[in-house]
Amino acid sequence: MRIVILTSSRKSTASYCLPLLKKHSGAEIVQVIYSQGKIIKNRKYYWKRLKKIWKIGLPGALNGIRIRSWFDGRELKKNIDDIEKLCHELHIPFEEVPAINNPRTIELMKSANADIGISLSNSYIPKKVFSVPRFGMINIHGEVLPDFQNAQSIIWQIYENRPETGYTIHKIDNKIDTGDILLQEKYPIQFQDSLENTVRVMVEVTLEKAGKGLVKVINEFERLSHDAKPQGKGKTYTTPSIGQFLRMQRNFKSLKNKR
Repeated sequence: MRIVILTSSRKSTASYCLPLLKKHSGAEIVQVIYSQGKIIKNRKYYWKRLKKIWKIGLPGALNGIRIRSWFDGRELKKNIDDIEKLCHELHIPFEEVPAINNPRTIELMKSANADIGISLSNSYIPKKVFSVPRFGMINIHGEVLPDFQNAQSIIWQIYENRPETGYTIHKIDNKIDTGDILLQEKYPIQFQDSLENTVRVMVEVTLEKAGKGLVKVINEFERLSHDAKPQGKGKTYTTPSIGQFLRMQRNFKSLKNKR
């Protein structure tokens, strides 16, 4: 099994999963592609940003910026290396591209001649990219699908007053987080002294569990792909408004006290 990995982060999920795949899967990692994530800031880009701010409000947008660091896995990052450095140490070809939707990305995907592409820490991937590997591409989503499509981990589970979270490994299709499910795992939220610390802890718990799950998917891909389940109707989330965030805080206290 030949694998190509596409990531938009130098020190995140890909850096954590790469050594696991190298050590515990029977696959050959033939290429790692790092996207710099350059964005064309045209009229369409600014219009989408304005629509989002209009939906969640300016306070919600500012709060979204404030809580962004909650999800960065900073403690885990202390023990993992830059993806380029890792590739050099593991003798895996590494290439850098300006953006996912770039001709160079497609060129590298084609030259890799991979069976499966793995997307780790990326935004939307167009069909002209995800359709290149023989069996397409797969993605790790740090939440339960289809209930929490496009959702940040943990906070929307708490918003819905649920005491558990999970991850889903799914095939990539034309939309975001809607492809057939290959593997899913659910587990209790480990409530900490604050919502912030709960998110930080559970982001790392999810990454550790999802890394093991990814190895399983690669090693058992033929069976899991054959048994893959369509998601059906799902629910999509975005950055919370201030009202939604306050509800998250209230539900957090209630769920924590019920432990």
